[in-house]
Amino acid sequence: SGKAVAIVSYDEKPGVQAVETTAPDLPPKPGQHACFGRDHEYVRRGTVSILAGIDLLTGKVHALVKDRHRSREFIEFLELLDKAYPTDTAIKVILDNHSAHISKETKAWLAQQPAGRFEFTFTPKHGSWLNLIEGFFSKLARSALRHIRVASKKELKDRIMAAIDDINLNPVIHSWTYKLDAA
Repeated sequence: SGKAVAIVSYDEKPGVQAVETTAPDLPPKPGQHACFGRDHEYVRRGTVSILAGIDLLTGKVHALVKDRHRSREFIEFLELLDKAYPTDTAIKVILDNHSAHISKETKAWLAQQPAGRFEFTFTPKHGSWLNLIEGFFSKLARSALRHIRVASKKELKDRIMAAIDDINLNPVIHSWTYKLDAA
């Protein structure tokens, strides 16, 4: 059929830490310490979860940063996807079997969507299907999240979203080794 299809590789990265340095860097003092000292103590401001999916055809990353990743947050992510694509596009989501993805809340939400709008493909436990979104998370961790110091959880969320917006300015379209029709 000539119906438009979007294929999104989805996963979540829980436990991203918001940490804050407790003291400002100390300026040098003549006769005491010659160079800047940095207080290595830091305060944990809690953790956030990143819920993200990469569109395999365009490279665009759809993402939410939340305090948790239960069914409610996953449904919010699906609503984000729903708004991102024209109503006649079939959205295929490749994801793992996390409880939130198969919960009764999620199933109830999906049941209210038009037929053919969402289709889930669950990956085998150790499949390489999630490599794309996993690769994105590790890239994000190495760049945006590395040694990050923030004053609040909100600042961490804002910084992560800003990094994702930045990545979306030049989306990387990966050559996909599987046949997409088989997805």
